[in-house]
Amino acid sequence: MSSIKNKINQLRDELRQHNYNYYVLDNPTISDYEFDIKLKELQRLEAEHPEFYDANSPTLRVGGEITKNFETVVHEHRMYSLDNSYSKDDLLDWETRIKKLVDGDIQYTCELKYDGASISLTYENGSLLRAVTRGDGTQGDDVTANVKTIKSVPLQLKGDYPQKFDIRGEIVLPFDGFNKMNEERIASGEEPYRNPRNTASGSLKLQDSSEVAKRPLECLLYNLTGNNLGITTQFDSLEKARQMGFKVPKAAKLVNSIDEVLEFVAYWDAARHDLPYETDGVVIKVNSLFQQEELGYTAKAPRWAIAYKFKAEQVSTRLNEITYQVGRTGAITPVANLEPVELAGTTVKRASLHNADQIEKLDIRVGDKVYVEKGGEIIPKIIAVDFSKRPQDSQPTKYITHCPECNTELERLEGEAKHFCPNYNGCNPQVIGRIQHFISRKAMDIEGLGGETVALLVNEGLISNYSDLYELTKEQVMPLERMAEKSAENLVNGIESSKQIPFERVLFALGIRYVGETVAKKLAKHYKGIDALSSASLEDLVNVDEIGEKIAESVVEFFSSLENIMTIQRLKGFGLQLEISAEKLANQTNKLENQIFVVSGVFHTVSRTELKKLIEDNGGKVSSSISTKTNFVVAGDKMGPSKRQKAESLDITIITEQEFLEMLQ
Repeated sequence: MSSIKNKINQLRDELRQHNYNYYVLDNPTISDYEFDIKLKELQRLEAEHPEFYDANSPTLRVGGEITKNFETVVHEHRMYSLDNSYSKDDLLDWETRIKKLVDGDIQYTCELKYDGASISLTYENGSLLRAVTRGDGTQGDDVTANVKTIKSVPLQLKGDYPQKFDIRGEIVLPFDGFNKMNEERIASGEEPYRNPRNTASGSLKLQDSSEVAKRPLECLLYNLTGNNLGITTQFDSLEKARQMGFKVPKAAKLVNSIDEVLEFVAYWDAARHDLPYETDGVVIKVNSLFQQEELGYTAKAPRWAIAYKFKAEQVSTRLNEITYQVGRTGAITPVANLEPVELAGTTVKRASLHNADQIEKLDIRVGDKVYVEKGGEIIPKIIAVDFSKRPQDSQPTKYITHCPECNTELERLEGEAKHFCPNYNGCNPQVIGRIQHFISRKAMDIEGLGGETVALLVNEGLISNYSDLYELTKEQVMPLERMAEKSAENLVNGIESSKQIPFERVLFALGIRYVGETVAKKLAKHYKGIDALSSASLEDLVNVDEIGEKIAESVVEFFSSLENIMTIQRLKGFGLQLEISAEKLANQTNKLENQIFVVSGVFHTVSRTELKKLIEDNGGKVSSSISTKTNFVVAGDKMGPSKRQKAESLDITIITEQEFLEMLQ
């Protein structure tokens, strides 16, 4: 029996190596026929000896697993988005900002920005454990069965690898494979796919993994994430990933200045057209991982990386009509309805016109020939009008005065760019939009309930605000379009489960204007519960860290509405988390209240992230740069000399990691 086990393991090792040679190195050492013979032999032996099953065997590349529902998985390490830049000035501004925050010379790693579907792969003990889509950056969908069919994703790593880590990259569909797929679709009378990026993204959510296996997807990796990875720079991490068996693009370059970054951009802006994949820019990262850690993150993006986008594509087309949309806050957005035109691989029919000022500034009129651009934004925008082709009978655009949905007269507050419909509770798109926001992933994350179903529930008169959701029954929901008994049950169960969502997310879900995720966390932490927040005065709110007058006014206005207060009372009655849990409160104190800390260097007892959390949990504030407002600098090993010098010149107390921990005793 041991000889059969040895034979199975030998075949697995051989096939993994041949797979790596072919799909990663692009250097096959045996023919396809010989590979297939070995694969069939392994399939036969595994079928005869199921006791030697291996979840990462090369035979599983062909797929066959059916996934009905893709499980939502929280990322252990958040997947941030990147800030975009479009000019040398943008890059110089970025460099100026980061040089204020770190000491010493800065090198940059330049990498191409591939246009695919972002993926996070988790490996444990050298084996692929899980593959999760980016989702909203905090959590995504488990697509492991489908990703295992992608030949350039190693199921078992080579050489020296960390015990557990994540690696991030893009699932892409090369042009050759995409064109071949479309030839086959056209030959069989089907509609061709629109572009490689969307096709790659859609492939990850196919229920039958054997269908995914037929698609020539590739996985390009570029970022190792985890603890104790044994690397000190981004450039070294790319080489380490290659040694472990990952397909890492070779275009990356280590440079010493923004001028060298721009040389890299200029070269690839032309050379990218010779690449086998779609690219839309260059990602520039601070090379030193120590400096990356010093720089940290904003609420949405790392400070140590930026994307430089290639010049956007432009096309000309006719503006047929201007329509107006009402958002959940009542904001009116004018939309240009265009003569359909091909742009950056998609058919564009609509473009945002932003607001009345933008229409007036560009003098946009129905019937105009307009130039449309698709840059960093997903939604195309009109950038100019071709006045030479304007019709003789053209009339200036008159912005609407009444809501297109409920006919209420629009308002425009001083200093605001947009017009608003003030009919908060009687304007259908506002009602639907608020409930859709309430159930969204970053808010209440109600499984089994989507935006279309919310619209149906409102239009059928079953709900008129988000508190009504908690009284819905399976029997009420089942008659809705496309709603079977099981899906109705899942919806009601999903609503019930949402009662466990923590207070800061419930606060974000309420949809108070200007209260996004980060502001909701600040307010939740400061006021601890909805009662204290609802009775806070404008003056109280403005004194909360990072809460400006605009946000404070919006919060006061929200809680001055009797209808909103009644809705919150109902939510309380249904058992939602409207205060910070006792467990969370137990870990929080006011010991460091009104104290501002800067954390710099390498720490040993606790990690930098844990150190910052301890400061915040005990009422302190973490700042990224030293100023006259700083109270303490917590200095670890390798603290930069200029930071130390600045702290000393401002007479700011410098303490060690141990001294800080003693402050909390």
